[in-house]
Amino acid sequence: MQFEQFKSILLDRRSIRKFTEQEVAIEDIKELIDCARYAPSDTNSQTWEFIAVVNREKIKDIEQMTWDQLHKRAAEAEQRGLSKEARLLVKSFGPYATAFSNAPVLLICLATPYNSKFRERIFDPVELVDDSVWAEEGIKSSCLAAQNLMLAAHARGLATCPMTGPVLLAADQLREYLAIPVESQINMVISLGYPAERPGRLPRKEVDDILRIVN
Repeated sequence: MQFEQFKSILLDRRSIRKFTEQEVAIEDIKELIDCARYAPSDTNSQTWEFIAVVNREKIKDIEQMTWDQLHKRAAEAEQRGLSKEARLLVKSFGPYATAFSNAPVLLICLATPYNSKFRERIFDPVELVDDSVWAEEGIKSSCLAAQNLMLAAHARGLATCPMTGPVLLAADQLREYLAIPVESQINMVISLGYPAERPGRLPRKEVDDILRIVN
């Protein structure tokens, strides 16, 4: 593949929130996970796992538990005198937090514990960093795998949208519903399906605004 072909995949990918009724084949899901697992990770720790929810009723259940927790947070905010913020939480954030509701597939991206020979033999004995740092390492690698997955989906004619709403609002309920082990962090959810919309390209900061070259 030429660079320009690859760049077009990067530039044309969109976060899609409206999907057609067409189902996604299990084989396609497996192909995307195959691409995801070749992402780089710290000391090849491969701190990622995925749950693919392909039952639309279960996806609706996850949507409902997210809304339930959002309304609970809004009610708590209103009790503290934050009525305006509570309304905005429901009206503005709610639709974004549950924009996966009409997708035929919902991918739950997990970050598994970071373990490696370096941590076991060197990092932990010398107490290099706090344990919380290793949790962050797992998330970082999981995010790299998620990006691989989303680019691969676009190249295959599918569409995705990464979201953290259910994680921010209903992580405990989601963990219980899907029997997610306590040692695995819920990183994000990604809706997956065939696109029913084609949003325009959003503006980006200029290269010179985000790059500092050190000679």
